[in-house]
Amino acid sequence: MFEVARNAFKVSDLRRKILYTILIIVLFRLGSAIPVPFIDATGLAGLFAAQDGVLGQGGMFNFLNIMAGGALSKASIFAMSIGPYITASIVMQLLSYAIPPLERLQKEGEEGRKKIAQITRYVTIVLGLVEGFGFYSILANEQGIVKYHGNWFATIVIVLCFGAGTAIIMWLGEKINEVGIGNGISIILFASIVSRGPQMVLYVWEALVKQNLYWLAAVVIIVAVALIVSIVVMNDAERRVPIQYAKRVVGRKMYGGQNTHLPLKVTMTGVLPIIFASSFVMLPATISAFFPNSGFANFITKYFGYTSIPYAIIYFVLIIAFNYFYVSMQYNPVEMSNNIKQNGGFIPGIRPGKPTSDFISKILNKVSLIGALFLGLIAVLPIFMNNVLNINIALGGTSILIVVGVVLETMKQLESQMLMRHYKGFLE
Repeated sequence: MFEVARNAFKVSDLRRKILYTILIIVLFRLGSAIPVPFIDATGLAGLFAAQDGVLGQGGMFNFLNIMAGGALSKASIFAMSIGPYITASIVMQLLSYAIPPLERLQKEGEEGRKKIAQITRYVTIVLGLVEGFGFYSILANEQGIVKYHGNWFATIVIVLCFGAGTAIIMWLGEKINEVGIGNGISIILFASIVSRGPQMVLYVWEALVKQNLYWLAAVVIIVAVALIVSIVVMNDAERRVPIQYAKRVVGRKMYGGQNTHLPLKVTMTGVLPIIFASSFVMLPATISAFFPNSGFANFITKYFGYTSIPYAIIYFVLIIAFNYFYVSMQYNPVEMSNNIKQNGGFIPGIRPGKPTSDFISKILNKVSLIGALFLGLIAVLPIFMNNVLNINIALGGTSILIVVGVVLETMKQLESQMLMRHYKGFLE
């Protein structure tokens, strides 16, 4: 990995892209430190550091705070982070399969994708304003956090700042896509999570080492290393379906007669099922935050808090369900079977047509189950450690999954661009 980065720096074009991406990350981190007016950032940080409440450690907003790189606990202009954009992208992806006009736009090629991207931007800004107002409403319930509480001007300024921060983050991500290296939104999410790394190490040091719990610190380190290794292995794991192409004569030339394979990745959906499932399981707690000290809020906090067993079970089941859902959207066994047949190919031992589509569907279900179970275990592992070892490491498994996935994807992109320039040098 380091060798790839070092070789990329030797190419002037790639070096410029890497430095531009680093500049965008620096701007993002600077924006995460700019507080929104009329909010007591010190008092809010104290609430996030507390052990109880929806804003405290282990609360539902702990996950959002990690994704925002700590900007949520500072009430900065980037407090909403990339959450609204991810939600808008997922919603537009789902609607593209349900609404005929959007489906036609998706099939129009580059122009259609540009129009869908433009609609996604508008939806992102709207969601940023809505989520900003929701976060403001929750802060307004906390004594002394919002200054001039009840003043309509202060409310408008706070919500607009949250919405503007969402738009700026979206713009920064798109600039990385255009000029930098890697996927812009993924890079920003990577920077947010990595920025919390030192604080997590400090927490483990204070909670374990200072109490002479060296064996527990060793367990945390071993689990973290095991997670990284397993994620790297599963990220590259795939089921290869053998395909053989029959020989055919076109004019005076003979084509085909070769053996190849159809690769089906085990974790083909990435971290999307975890993100979408977390949005669903946090919905009851989000609603209860608007009604503090009510019976409903107490019930949700007791039985559906982040560290509770019912929360972990529902979270695990939803991850499996969304993983199957995304696989069914991305892969159509009937279409794959028809493409293989049209190109003169077949799966050895399987007849073309419906038997081939049924065979591919059966393999997809098995591969999807393995990938879904892996994602589910990664997501609920911190909850298990919290209950068994009494260690609050937030969503460590999910964070590591995102970080490792982004690093591997960016390295692959660097390698492909260097390889392309290598061949271009030969042609010249």
